[in-house]
Amino acid sequence: MLDRPELIYLYDGTFAGLLCCVFESYAQKEIPADILPLDSARTTLWPGKEIVTDQPKADRVLVSIPPQMGHEALDFLRHAFLTCLPQKERYMLLFLRLGYRHGPRVMHMLASDVVHTLDKSVRHLRRESHLLKGFLRFSVFNQVLVGEIEPKNHVLPLLADHFRRRYPEEYFLIFDRTHGEALVYRPYQSAIIALDEFVLPEPDERELFFRDLWRHFYDAIEITDRHNPRCRMSQMPKRYWTYMTEFDRSPKRLGENKLNIERQKLK
Repeated sequence: MLDRPELIYLYDGTFAGLLCCVFESYAQKEIPADILPLDSARTTLWPGKEIVTDQPKADRVLVSIPPQMGHEALDFLRHAFLTCLPQKERYMLLFLRLGYRHGPRVMHMLASDVVHTLDKSVRHLRRESHLLKGFLRFSVFNQVLVGEIEPKNHVLPLLADHFRRRYPEEYFLIFDRTHGEALVYRPYQSAIIALDEFVLPEPDERELFFRDLWRHFYDAIEITDRHNPRCRMSQMPKRYWTYMTEFDRSPKRLGENKLNIERQKLK
């Protein structure tokens, strides 16, 4: 097998396209210096070799993974593809080469830099998606639940099943500002779509009321004598605060008298 430091694979950015890169690597007996999406803004000194997505080739690679390495390895690779790891595609190619050689043991070969790096990035992805299941805040606009996030990884595929089960009869949208995509759901149907720009309308008085109500609840349950900002930031990292209602202290809020009036209306 020949390392080709002067060769760059270019693919369409899909998981099937990456599997075709794996097929090409084996067919040509070469290991590229990197594998990049066609629309990548990264510049390189070397010419790129475009790998066209061919579904039969992708399927051949896909069906070969569970018998050789186990279903756990396939799930691991699907998650690795969603991470923000630089050069994740090349790491995945090298992982597959190890897997075809060592079988299911590859999942435990953490002494390998390839396996260790991928394992660390997948753990980061899973932790981020787990945190966002609790940190995501919805607002109501025209009877649709809308939430915004800025994750480092592509977490929407991991969040989809959780929120489909949690709100099966609702209409909701979760917008990922980092990657310009949105999870859109209506009862028993969902899709992840590209969404370059997303602007929310101004919240109405009822929405402002419930935001204030949540902030009052958040403030009221704190034990003041045990206030510990450092502990809070370790459990609730500050980069998630932007879209969390309880940390929004902007002036666009209902006044205290208005809040009391709205409370009475709800009784």
